[in-house]
Amino acid sequence: MKITRVTSHVLQYDLPELLGYSQQFYAKRSAHLVEVETDEGITGWGECFGPGNVALANKTIVEKVIQPLILGDDPLDRDVIWHKVYNLTRDHGQKGMPLQALSGVDIALWDIAGKVAGLPIHKLIGGAHRTEVGVYGYGMMLRPEDTASLAARFEDEAAAIRDMGFAATKMKVGLGPRDDVKLAQAVRRGVGPDFPFMVDANHCYTTSDAFYVGRALEELDAYWFEEPVAPEDLDGYRELRAGLKVNIAGGEAEFNRWGWRALLENRGLDIAQPEVCALGGISEYLRVLALAHAHFTPVANHVWGSAIAVATNLQLLAVMPPLPGGMHQWQPWLEFDTTDNKFRDQLLREPLDIQGQIKRSGGKVAIPTGPGLGVEPDRDFIAAYRVDA
Repeated sequence: MKITRVTSHVLQYDLPELLGYSQQFYAKRSAHLVEVETDEGITGWGECFGPGNVALANKTIVEKVIQPLILGDDPLDRDVIWHKVYNLTRDHGQKGMPLQALSGVDIALWDIAGKVAGLPIHKLIGGAHRTEVGVYGYGMMLRPEDTASLAARFEDEAAAIRDMGFAATKMKVGLGPRDDVKLAQAVRRGVGPDFPFMVDANHCYTTSDAFYVGRALEELDAYWFEEPVAPEDLDGYRELRAGLKVNIAGGEAEFNRWGWRALLENRGLDIAQPEVCALGGISEYLRVLALAHAHFTPVANHVWGSAIAVATNLQLLAVMPPLPGGMHQWQPWLEFDTTDNKFRDQLLREPLDIQGQIKRSGGKVAIPTGPGLGVEPDRDFIAAYRVDA
């Protein structure tokens, strides 16, 4: 079997409302799918992390840099391919967009391998530790509103997410430390005293401001404080973890095993959040997972993107071993964006129906058991939303 073509499909549509996080507002939803074709008619699908113009730049890397390196290769030689591409591009970036592009290709190669074997990816890796996973719903995105209006909106939205059946919820912050505490207080009022909620800062604070917010989150019994400071600030992460009781989470902006080695050895995380569509794909995710567990650090995957990203993460959550082992272990959650996302809800021939599953099963979703990722996209849908044709 040989690889005959690698194609990027960048999709986009206008969101019904402006949404934001601490770094920017955005008006469009994007997704970057990667399709790897073979001479035996078997096609694999993957996804690259990165919206908008980042996706268009990554498309160039996928098709103009990576594709010429792997045409004619056996797609089942995915680890050989991974290292060949990484070694030949490392002079131009060991992190960031080259790894995001490689991630989508690698995921597609795993999808092909599963289809060749007639097995889901979790079986290829070694089997499922669980057949279903809990789901937390994130929402409470920033809007261009004053703090009081946003707090009222957050309170109602948090209650709605809880009532949908999710196991927990996550909010965004980024207005500034004092206003952000008001938003967190509103979310706690919305979900009640016992429902788990998490706070995602998208690295908007200095260490001192993060301590201010983190101490307030301790009082509110938030479960984790995500990306409180810049991903490069390893000392800040370590200081926050040592000085706060709330769990410190992060890692979505870290890449490959070498970046993760430094992050984990620094002991700055209570919870690791690798992003499989960015760090190097499934092949590299498995190495990062092993590193995290070698440092006794629980993993809660970062999930952002289309149904391809969701399906990929479901396969990986299935194979995640319990840490450290026992009858009543903490179980990983699937992250689910509750805001408008056609590329997750309408992309597949047979939708995953995450929200429907949650309602029917008390907050959990099943791991797909079909070959490869266990899902197939609708080509007509892709054609309707492509912006790179």
